[in-house]
Amino acid sequence: MACDWSRYWRSPDRPIEAMHAHFARHVYHRHSHDTYSFGITEDGAQAFTCRGAAHTSTPGMVMAFNPDDPHDGRAADALGFTYRIVHLGPELVTEVLGGRAGLPLFAEPVVHDPALAAALRALHAALLGGAPALRRDELLAVTVEAMVRRAATRPVTPATPGGVAARARALLHDRPFDDVTADDLAEAAGTSRFAVYRAFRAAYGMAPSDYQRLLRLREARRLIARGVPIGETAARTGFADQSHLTRWFSRCFGLTPAAYRAAAA
Repeated sequence: MACDWSRYWRSPDRPIEAMHAHFARHVYHRHSHDTYSFGITEDGAQAFTCRGAAHTSTPGMVMAFNPDDPHDGRAADALGFTYRIVHLGPELVTEVLGGRAGLPLFAEPVVHDPALAAALRALHAALLGGAPALRRDELLAVTVEAMVRRAATRPVTPATPGGVAARARALLHDRPFDDVTADDLAEAAGTSRFAVYRAFRAAYGMAPSDYQRLLRLREARRLIARGVPIGETAARTGFADQSHLTRWFSRCFGLTPAAYRAAAA
């Protein structure tokens, strides 16, 4: 069995990152990104759940995740899978599209479209291959335009869940590093603890505690990218220690905080 490996690239000044990886043993914990994430499977098969259904991506298929789409991921068999993925901040997608008609929405997380796959593969190769900035921007424009034209259901911003779930989510965003309790969420939402749990799971695809951990991990990524030491980052983002942060960072993002720190362009 081949060993797991990953190679990561991130821009130092724009919300764009890319990873090339092979995983046979690694299993992604359920998580989401605050970016659009477009991936392509090169070899093997990747199984994952997203939006309440099970999916499998095989060679040539494109994966499209909206911001905050909860999903997991694992190899569908012992041979593992190799894939490329690009993460694009919503503000960058808006810039590419010229701000027209709001942000796109991708209803299907797996798309079989050779033209999209070719565009995404070219963009990814340019990012990890050190192509000139002008060429990267050109391929970025081609890929985003193609994704929206060929795979988006409609160019609108997805509706934000309201009511109980939204009030609980707002509290977690206000206090991401605090020891928030179920009673705190119930008080903020104006209902029982169990009603909050059910509503939150239905609206956001994960438990409130998982969502709070994800907020902490996102802030950890930002701090690490700014050069804050990993131990200090762990303390500032509510993790027990550096090893605790490293364990969850790897489970959700597929690489260690140290590897992410080293992935500057």
